[in-house]
Order: sequence, then structure tokens, then C-alpha cells
Amino acid sequence: MFSERKSPRADFHNYSGGCYFITVCTKDKIHYFGRIADGKMYYTALGDFCRLQLEKIHDHYSYAEVLQFVVMPNHIHAVISIKPQYDDNSFPAERTALSVVVGGLKRAVTLFSRRNNFNFAWQGRYHDHIIRGKSDIINISNYIDTNIDRWDMDCFYSE
Repeated sequence: MFSERKSPRADFHNYSGGCYFITVCTKDKIHYFGRIADGKMYYTALGDFCRLQLEKIHDHYSYAEVLQFVVMPNHIHAVISIKPQYDDNSFPAERTALSVVVGGLKRAVTLFSRRNNFNFAWQGRYHDHIIRGKSDIINISNYIDTNIDRWDMDCFYSE
């Protein structure tokens, strides 16, 4: 018998409307997206593609918008806004809207890596935080803005 895997998502929220801070890591925290030197992120082709996909989320998911993000050597942080209840058929019916958006981003980057023969893999899950107010978004925004500057103190830092 297999035990059911516990979801890391909050059971009191459906993730289909609101603002979320997400973190997605590469498998084994390998530096697939680039390197940081002298306070600047230098993207690999894969890191640059990931950055472009984050910028274009709204083009693929009309109910979602990435308000802010940073691509780090081995992970990404993003603030994603999901508009609640879309009237057209573009809104996911069975899965939560946030998981559809994050899954689509991960899929696009993975397909790009395969087409270009890059060795790449994501961590299986992602972390999310439901943003709950002005002070929350200010703290998160500051964290994203200064993430590259604090790389050597980051919990995902490795050489």
C-alpha cells in the first residue's frame, strides 16, 4: 500500500485568486541558470530563457501576471498575481491556477533544455507563500530586489 503524499499547499486556500511568492529550485541545487560575480547575475542560455518565460507568463496565462522576479544560479523567486474567476475558458477547471502557471513555466524551461541538449532538471516541488498584506509584499519585494547582492548569504548558496 502507498501512503498518500501530503500536499505542501495550504488546505484553507484554493490558489486560484490572490498574490503569491514562489520559489522553485533546480534539482540538487545545481547552477544551471548562471553565476553571480561582482553583484551581477550572468545568465547561461537556459537562465536567459527562464527569465524571458517569467516576463511572458501573462502571454500564456491571461489570468496570471508576474509582478516581480529574480533568476538566481540555482533557483527562481517570483511574485505571481492570479486574477480570480475568469469568465472565459482559459481558467483551469481542475487544478489550481497557481500550479498550472508554475507547471507551465517548469515545462517550458525543461523543453528548451531538451531541445538544446542541456543537462537540466527541476526540483520536484516548489515553495509558495500566500501574500497577506502591504507589509508582507514590501518585505518580499525587498528580498527579491536584494537577492543577488546577498547571494553568498543565501540559503541556496553553493560554490
